[in-house]
Amino acid sequence: MKASKPGGKSVRTGAKPLPAGAKSPDGPGLRQRKLQETRERLTRAAMALFLERGFEATTIDDIATAADVSRRSFFHYFASKEDVVAAWQEGAASALVAEVVARPVGETMLTAAENAIAAAVRRIDPAEAAAMSRLKRDNPALHARDQLKYEKLERALAEGLSQRAKTKSDRLKARLVAMIATGAMRVGGENWIGEDVREKPEVFVKRTFDAIRAILK
Repeated sequence: MKASKPGGKSVRTGAKPLPAGAKSPDGPGLRQRKLQETRERLTRAAMALFLERGFEATTIDDIATAADVSRRSFFHYFASKEDVVAAWQEGAASALVAEVVARPVGETMLTAAENAIAAAVRRIDPAEAAAMSRLKRDNPALHARDQLKYEKLERALAEGLSQRAKTKSDRLKARLVAMIATGAMRVGGENWIGEDVREKPEVFVKRTFDAIRAILK
């Protein structure tokens, strides 16, 4: 439909206005979602290739092709291959916090941490987790960044546990439990890999926390 403007020119008026509060299909919400989807696709493609070919043998071009994006697009999301692994680890930290927050209020902080970690590792493929651990252990750059992962995990876990705190003493306890639980994850993970992954991850988590309780008695 067209309407006349002053001067005799016509303009198109067929487009209906958006309802109040509605976002344009091309608005920030959709763009942000597409960016996140592309980032996740790159991460999944990279991790699959790292496990299949090895970290060093996988090129950025390989990752971009597998994710169906250009090489230039890869650098819009990540500065390097190491950054892809770091992003994968950050996702694990966020998931762990969500698990802690979701635990019943009646659980002690140590039990909440144990159950949250067990729930998080229950969703992973043991063979894939073991392969990724070996990949990071055998690559100096990845190994160095993997150590930083535990610092981030400790902070994330302390943040989640702090939401259960009611007093200043509880907040201190949250930090201490986070430190203990993160140390358990580091030592337990190394032992789990060293024992050739004979147990399910969640079973190993329980055994590790049983050992912690025995020490604290």
